Amino acid sequence: MPALAQESGDSFVMTNYFGIGLVVIGAAYGIGKLASSALESMARQPEVAGNIQTAMIIAAALIEGFTFFALVICWFG
Repeated sequence: MPALAQESGDSFVMTNYFGIGLVVIGAAYGIGKLASSALESMARQPEVAGNIQTAMIIAAALIEGFTFFALVICWFG
């Protein structure tokens, strides 16, 4: 087990890049799902499209904010 405790610098960098990739893929999936659902609901109820669009923009901003925070943690952590 002591061999597992010793990490080289290369494996640490690869772990960071793997984490960054996961964060970006997760954020892209989340925003895509959000936009898809919002557009579908706007098509079903056009009278509340403004409220749905506002909620979608706020949710997308929160997702992006969390994504940037996670990227900074992956990059410097």
